[in-house]
Amino acid sequence: MKLYRLGPLVASFVSSIGAQSIFSPARPPAIPLAVRSPYLSTWLNVGNDGGNGGYLAGQWPVFWEDQINGWTGMIRVDGSTYSWMGLPGSKTVNQSAFEYTSTKSIFTMNVENKLEINITFLSPVTPTDLKRQSLVFSYLNVEVSSLDGQEHDVQVYSDISAEWVSGDRNAIAEWEYGTTDGVAYHKVHRQTQLAFTEKSQQSEWGNWYWATDDSKDMTHQSGADTDVRGQFASNGRLNNGDDTNFRAISSTWPVFGFSYDLGSVDSSPYEGASQYGPVASLWKSYFATELAALLFFHKDYTESSNVASSLDRRVAQDSIATAGQDYLIVTSLSVRQSFGATQLCGTQDKKYMFPKEISSNGNMNTVDVIFPAYPIFLYTNPELLKLILTPLLENQEAGTYPNDYSIHDLGSSYPNATGHSDGSDKKMPLEECGNMLIMSLAYVQKSGDTDFLNDH
Repeated sequence: MKLYRLGPLVASFVSSIGAQSIFSPARPPAIPLAVRSPYLSTWLNVGNDGGNGGYLAGQWPVFWEDQINGWTGMIRVDGSTYSWMGLPGSKTVNQSAFEYTSTKSIFTMNVENKLEINITFLSPVTPTDLKRQSLVFSYLNVEVSSLDGQEHDVQVYSDISAEWVSGDRNAIAEWEYGTTDGVAYHKVHRQTQLAFTEKSQQSEWGNWYWATDDSKDMTHQSGADTDVRGQFASNGRLNNGDDTNFRAISSTWPVFGFSYDLGSVDSSPYEGASQYGPVASLWKSYFATELAALLFFHKDYTESSNVASSLDRRVAQDSIATAGQDYLIVTSLSVRQSFGATQLCGTQDKKYMFPKEISSNGNMNTVDVIFPAYPIFLYTNPELLKLILTPLLENQEAGTYPNDYSIHDLGSSYPNATGHSDGSDKKMPLEECGNMLIMSLAYVQKSGDTDFLNDH
């Protein structure tokens, strides 16, 4: 698939990466872009096993399993088109700097020494605000300013592809465009929904939203990747047309784009948001519909950014105070990775948190995987550790697990919490019993919730 898709584009690729980028606090092996759940988990490869060294332009973002999640960014400056994300075939901008915090990945780009672009990927982490934490959305924010003191005619573009909706590239994707209360959105989904099923670790059910402000300077379009991106490259705007030929993801690669005409620029923002909402998510206890959740999140950018920055500062200060700058390199990169493996579910009265065993066998609430991650939940909000341990304890107490020691996991195929009534889970009795005792004690010591011990 990669050869078929990338071959013609590589052939027309005009410019390789120019000046070297600065990486702060370090150059990580992979850069989190949109990482909020096991299914909203899009990264930029950095290492030589598929990456290009950490440059946003010149390679496709990928799902954590390493298949492409088509995500493109382009900018048109005084009639010339450049790529700032992905590999759509146009000349790339130079990346001058990259910085990551606990919740943000920030790229700084230089366009021919004319413009500077600041691109921020924000995956909010709000451990003490479970309403916000339950929302499986991510932000993309783009700011453009003049470098040479001159005004420039600027248009900005971004799209996502149907590759986001299924791991089966032969699956039929369906989509629609809509607006509501000042927000424009593309809604994309697998035509045949396969609830609680995965293909290549991607979900085979649910809806994806790609949204931005609905304004007179915004245009939109869905269609074949070359058509939509070509329309922007040639004209600096999209045609507001909707492709209604629902088809396989790999059939002329449907994409869903927005463009903004920023006019004469010295500083202007452009924002987008992407979202995925599984049926069992806790957010349904707070919002009546998917669109209500989308509207809240979209209009919550300023507050979300402020809350995220507060967590960034806390992690940075505590990490440096504990073990110095090198420790911060690890801790700040681990926050999104840890929370991005989890999903809040249930109701406001009965909440659960379900982590997925990523990059191995996909088990649900694996005790020996929770154990190395539990310090971050204890640090940010001890209640989260309780929400992870509770379903394991309830399953054990229900009497459906026949063994007389701690269960290994809650189910062998996330997101199905089917337990192991036949007792055939991986047998690690000493380790898992020890893990459960240590984590339960740690929770009670940190929270003071002695009722938790009495209840279980």
